[in-house]
Amino acid sequence: MNRKAEFKQGMKDGIPIALGYLAVSFTFGMMAVSGGISIGESVLISLTNVTSAGQFAGLDIIAASGTYIEMILTQFIINLRYSLMAFSMSQKLSREESFAHRFLVSFGLTDEIFGISAAREGKVSAWYNYGAMCVAIPGWVLGTLIGAISGNMLPEFIVSALSVAIYGMFMAIIIPPSKKDKAVLIVVIASMIISTLFSVIPVLNTISPGFVIIITTVLVAGIMAWIHPIDILDIKEAADHES
Repeated sequence: MNRKAEFKQGMKDGIPIALGYLAVSFTFGMMAVSGGISIGESVLISLTNVTSAGQFAGLDIIAASGTYIEMILTQFIINLRYSLMAFSMSQKLSREESFAHRFLVSFGLTDEIFGISAAREGKVSAWYNYGAMCVAIPGWVLGTLIGAISGNMLPEFIVSALSVAIYGMFMAIIIPPSKKDKAVLIVVIASMIISTLFSVIPVLNTISPGFVIIITTVLVAGIMAWIHPIDILDIKEAADHES
């Protein structure tokens, strides 16, 4: 398949991703402006980051006037998974792809784009990823813009009500895997308990939200990785079976 065909196929496969991004980033844009960030700044954040979990976590730190260290550590931990995806994608891309192409592909390596790329048989062309990125990223940015504009136009009580949508999104993310894997369920429950303790215990509730995220993530994920390690061979066998 030539570059043009790969690009078109990437655009086609990226349409559902763009529609999903549109809904989630709408909430981000709305919450950003309600937190004092301008419309232009909100759009710029989405354009240069393209990471839902990282951006929403960043909003809390900005709203709490957190430090740069908090922001750096939080983003590093939350987005660390992209390094693992990048390692996998480096093997999935055609050997003929130059460093420049690999560098550009890494910018748009979101969970969803990685998923459709990894699901393709054989090697993947960078142009396939470019096609998906050209649809998905504008969907993420456009949703942010619409949400930011709506946040300035809609009454405050409606904005507050719509802001609850982000919690529904997070629930939709964690419930399905929690039903399938007991270890994931334990991680979710433990994270909720620890987060609650940080908000109610007198000394702990003085810790900024950014460090709460960092401490909770490292503590819960570290303990569960020690108690319930994942066998790499099992992951490889599962991936081979699916392909």
